[in-house]
Amino acid sequence: MSTDGAAPVAPTQPGEPTADAGPPPPPIPAHVEPPRRRWGELVLAVATTALGAYVLLAAGSITVPGSTNTLGPRAFPYLVGGMLVAAGVALVVLVLSGRAGEEEGGEDVDPTVRTDWRTVALLAGTLVVHVFTINVIGWPFAAAILFAGAAVVLGARPWWRAALVGLALGLTIQVIFGGLLKLSLPPGPLLEGVPFLHG
Repeated sequence: MSTDGAAPVAPTQPGEPTADAGPPPPPIPAHVEPPRRRWGELVLAVATTALGAYVLLAAGSITVPGSTNTLGPRAFPYLVGGMLVAAGVALVVLVLSGRAGEEEGGEDVDPTVRTDWRTVALLAGTLVVHVFTINVIGWPFAAAILFAGAAVVLGARPWWRAALVGLALGLTIQVIFGGLLKLSLPPGPLLEGVPFLHG
């Protein structure tokens, strides 16, 4: 019993910090693994760069009418190709330096799921079909194939709604760039007689 009137101090348990002790030491960090190089991101970056280079080369072969007094038909492809090359090169540099994209922390995303290469292949096939059908069926219908194909592959239902939305987008782009800006966008045999759709 204390003789000076002070309250007794309860003994501390082993390992428990005393009242006059400072903050607990920081936890020892676990072994930090070096950033993993994600080959899927690298493939996407290289493919983006290659696609941009192809667009730039293809744009140089577009015939420019001698009477063109507005934006020529090469302006938009050169802009898109340059942006693709710049974005692709930046992605390649970031992936090779280890600064890959952050994994999504949302509860509806599982970062451990592997890349769905079937979906990637279907999207790439849709893009190839779009490129080779522009001069055959016209830009509006080729754009509808691209939009609807990509939307259906990614889970959009019903397919006919995606096709209608894609066709509406294709016609809108055709009117703006082909009809108003006079760029060379082939309307296709079904729309050949519509004057405001021609570049």
